[in-house]
Amino acid sequence: MRKYIMPIIAVAMLGGATSAMAYDSGGLISLQMAMDVATDMGLATVSHTQFAGDEWQIEGRDVSGRYMEVDVDSTTGEVLNVDR
Repeated sequence: MRKYIMPIIAVAMLGGATSAMAYDSGGLISLQMAMDVATDMGLATVSHTQFAGDEWQIEGRDVSGRYMEVDVDSTTGEVLNVDR
């Protein structure tokens, strides 16, 4: 009987453990979605990305090689600003 006590205690402790919860992003769009929006605006190559809390800032070049920055709202996916 003694040899079954430790395994029973171990199983009981494991049964009471909770699973790890994934980090909740609170409905924010992913970087890939923001880059898709920027590509739709004419961005051809990406050189730098930055998450600024309420917006994704994506820098790069358009098809003609000119500098371009697209700011995308991190909750709605709307284009906030385009700098060329």
